[in-house]
Amino acid sequence: MIFPDKCAGCALCAAVCPFGAIRMAGPKAVIDPEKCTLCGACIAVCKFDAIELRKDTEQKKDLSRYKDVWVFCEQKKGVIQPVSFELLGEGAKLAKKLGVKLCAVVLGSGIEPRASELSARGVDRIYLVDNPALGVYQDDPYTEVLARLVEEYAPEILLCGATTIGRSLAARVAVKIKTGLTADCTGLDIDEKERLLLQTRPAFGGNIMATIITPNHRPQMATIRHKVMKEAEICETRAAEIIRKNYPETVMISRTKLLGVMAEIEETVNLTEADVVVAGGRGMGGPENFAMIKELAVVLNGAVGASRSAVDSDWIPYSHQVGQTGKTVCPKLYIACGISGQIQHLIGMQSSKIIVAINKDPDAPIFKAATYGIVGDALEIVPALIKEFRRVKNF
Repeated sequence: MIFPDKCAGCALCAAVCPFGAIRMAGPKAVIDPEKCTLCGACIAVCKFDAIELRKDTEQKKDLSRYKDVWVFCEQKKGVIQPVSFELLGEGAKLAKKLGVKLCAVVLGSGIEPRASELSARGVDRIYLVDNPALGVYQDDPYTEVLARLVEEYAPEILLCGATTIGRSLAARVAVKIKTGLTADCTGLDIDEKERLLLQTRPAFGGNIMATIITPNHRPQMATIRHKVMKEAEICETRAAEIIRKNYPETVMISRTKLLGVMAEIEETVNLTEADVVVAGGRGMGGPENFAMIKELAVVLNGAVGASRSAVDSDWIPYSHQVGQTGKTVCPKLYIACGISGQIQHLIGMQSSKIIVAINKDPDAPIFKAATYGIVGDALEIVPALIKEFRRVKNF
């Protein structure tokens, strides 16, 4: 806040504010609370001690009412996505340490038959909202419904997949219910004494791993990368409690209108689900040479991946990017062609069972992560591999 009796009207605070939150109203400075982020830049330059940073003194939440571990189970066209089963596997471990229930949340249209799949994955309770307006993901109705569920049932932890949908939904819900969110986690654990979720994720470009906590707000929210955790095991004999919720149509209103969904048509299999991934980088020389990457992937019944440099050069669409800012994959075989192996890329594929690296630079970082390394020009080696695999497979 600004003390008018101390403000000399020098306007230094307005000049240094990076968010344009301070303006001059006559001879005095005025702060716009909607723009202010409490960064403190104005305090540092004020020579008259006219500005004071006061933290929110609102009463803290009663954290004791929050319990259970929730997993938002993403679905597409009525099919539960594999990342949901991974989160249920990890969620079960967290719930066991906390001594609470593992709960699944699924929103969609005509999805009740899928409840048995979630029961078989060790879920104790399922929160199910079935409405035609939820058939395809849209930000507004999904956010409103999930936020209402959270406010009514008060989970201690809420996990979402770090997918396009999960990232969009989790961020909006966290803002709406006023809690924290850690994005793109690669590890989770529990501080059993304090009942805190330990959320681990790469930071500073992947150079360090940061563990983040949410001590003063609930639920503790995190999005988790696909393919970094094992799926929950199947137990057909389990039967979860199902809580069906209905909300008025006003809750389902969206400010945007879905005109249609365009699927990218590819000859190869889904990148994040593939057992074999053939990826190309800047060493492929140009977009025309990615044809051989795709050909090798087809021969091996695999998927096509790419480094960020190849995507940034418009050689291949972003949907193929593997790495910190792309997809995380964990295939049985990962073939890196002309990829140097910077840490940002390694984060997305280092859990692969077997890594074969092809690079003409013998000192390329990729070789440190590789199971097998081939020093040579990828433009010569990849065609040779295609020829040999075709011969062996009689393709």
